[in-house]
Amino acid sequence: MTRLTLSDAQWAKIAPYCAGKETDVGRTAVNNRLFIEAVLWIVRTGSPWRDLPPEFGNWNSVYKRYRRWVKSDRFSKLFNALNDSDLEYAMIDGTIVKVHRHGQGAKGGLGHQAIGKSRGGMTTKIMAMVDALGNLVDFTLLKEQQHDMAGVKPLIKDKEFGALLADRAFDTDWLLLDLEERGSKAVIPPKRSRLKQRDFDKEMYKWRHLIENFFCKLKDFKKIAMRAEKTDESFAANIYLAATIIHLR
Repeated sequence: MTRLTLSDAQWAKIAPYCAGKETDVGRTAVNNRLFIEAVLWIVRTGSPWRDLPPEFGNWNSVYKRYRRWVKSDRFSKLFNALNDSDLEYAMIDGTIVKVHRHGQGAKGGLGHQAIGKSRGGMTTKIMAMVDALGNLVDFTLLKEQQHDMAGVKPLIKDKEFGALLADRAFDTDWLLLDLEERGSKAVIPPKRSRLKQRDFDKEMYKWRHLIENFFCKLKDFKKIAMRAEKTDESFAANIYLAATIIHLR
């Protein structure tokens, strides 16, 4: 069977936040559950929309509906509605994904998208924050050649957490000062180039593997592991949906 199904428990949590419910004003959507499963199938397998199995309906109709959801920011709203993060402590890091040729050629050129050229070809960097349970809290997209620190400020803005775990690439004075002013604990190893080495909680730092585990789960979705979306908004929608499913497992 080609269909990737949601469990009844997963659907019970997702259903209230889907557009076009019978209780909503306006047009009632046709089978929201089948639509979500169709998009999930595309994101999980990395297949082109034209290869969508007929049991999901006409591929072009499903695609147009998907684009409407992307433009109305529906996938991020779904993610945020179900996001009950435990920010006793948070972790940040970045991961690089290659961009498939299907993900190139967006209107306006690559300069308007988080796609950069590196030795390995066209790539995108996903900068993410996860909570104490390893679930996604927030993310931002960068060009691969941008340093991870470029994505830190939007990730920590307006967020409260007891401690921040990150590797030594994030050992910068402004971030350490920011965390001190917030009253948050910095669990970040010092760079070897620092003249004065500072202490950090080595036991707590061991939990940083949770963000690496999250990236591994995220890259099980092939359309994310090999970016095949031309625009950042569509690629971000895929990440929001995948993170929602990971969180509901």
